[in-house]
Amino acid sequence: MRNKNSMVTKLAFLSVSFMLTSAYAVQSALPQLKASLNVTQTQSEYLATTPSFAVMIFVVLSPLLQQWSKISDKKMIMIGVTVVGLMGLVPFFNIHSYPIILGSRLLLGAGYGLYNSQAISMISVWYEGETRAQMLGWRAAAEQIGQACTLFLAGLLLTVSGWHASFLVYALAFVVLIFFGMRVPDDSEVESVEEKVVAENEEMVDDLDSKDIKKISPVVYLLVLFAFLLVVDYVGMENRFSGLAVNIRGAQYTGASNFLSLMLIGATLGGLLYGSIQKRLGFGTVYLGLGLMALSNFLFYFAGSNFAMLVIGLLLIGFPLQLVSPLIFNLLPDLAPANRQPLVTSMVLIGFNFGAFFSPTIAEWTNHLMGQPTSGYGLAAPFLVYGIGLLVIALIIFVATRRQANK
Repeated sequence: MRNKNSMVTKLAFLSVSFMLTSAYAVQSALPQLKASLNVTQTQSEYLATTPSFAVMIFVVLSPLLQQWSKISDKKMIMIGVTVVGLMGLVPFFNIHSYPIILGSRLLLGAGYGLYNSQAISMISVWYEGETRAQMLGWRAAAEQIGQACTLFLAGLLLTVSGWHASFLVYALAFVVLIFFGMRVPDDSEVESVEEKVVAENEEMVDDLDSKDIKKISPVVYLLVLFAFLLVVDYVGMENRFSGLAVNIRGAQYTGASNFLSLMLIGATLGGLLYGSIQKRLGFGTVYLGLGLMALSNFLFYFAGSNFAMLVIGLLLIGFPLQLVSPLIFNLLPDLAPANRQPLVTSMVLIGFNFGAFFSPTIAEWTNHLMGQPTSGYGLAAPFLVYGIGLLVIALIIFVATRRQANK
């Protein structure tokens, strides 16, 4: 068996998470896809977000399929990565049919969903203590780095060979598949994840009994809605940036992926600094996060033809999102009994994925409500509403917490 503590083996564990967020790799090609396929702005944006819909379904189905087929986490991960590679490459083969491409994107999301939770659980099986915590932190960073790298590579391919070539980026899945298959040990030799989860939950139940947490707090449902709204904004800005960049720089502009990649560096920094900021500000971290997200939206909306201002708005939004989203998960242990923690965590994850999937429709509705077209500078219209909405949410949270404190 390979030495699990060697750096090469650790990188093999992390490599599958590198591909988990590659669904958004082709965002910079959306203007070219829209023109070539003769579809609407919203339809083109769904090519980026449709995988999130399948992820929601297959994250739930994956453990059931694994139990029914009696295969290990490693094999399930390898099946999922294979599906990602095959379905991701479908549009590369000179296909001009929107339904076929959309269908391949849906199946791409199924591949992600098949191994999303297993990418985490395998680390929990093979590592313990500080090493496990370190690996889980690196895994989260691997997702952001993976999205940044695949965005950059897809943008480079777009510039060199056109939008079909952008989808060639999914060939990386087969490189990951080989590396993971060769270096990562099979988990059938160790204690099952389910048994460990049950044991941990029993310990947590004992600890939480003293807190008298007997049922799921209604606040959980508000957090699910909160997660939904945050990602509607974040993914909406990712989707609309390339269209606005082309509107400002001209139809031949293909450099949007460079800035989308840089945006993820800010998100990575937010995740890395969250612990120290939360330690200093406590619950005040949510106000800092929402305030910076609102500022990002206002810069994006008021940029007009100012490309630099548009880019600053884009680059800013990732950092505060990673300040707010971890806080949501940190609140869950005090809002539901231990045996319901997997459920409430899944609910929040579904909220995030629903937000990603429906972001194009929410943006389109907002355009209609404001009487703005879904083209040209009108693409920035929803972000005025989103920015104001974030400030209203911050005010509601502030008033609610002050009343609770007074009680």
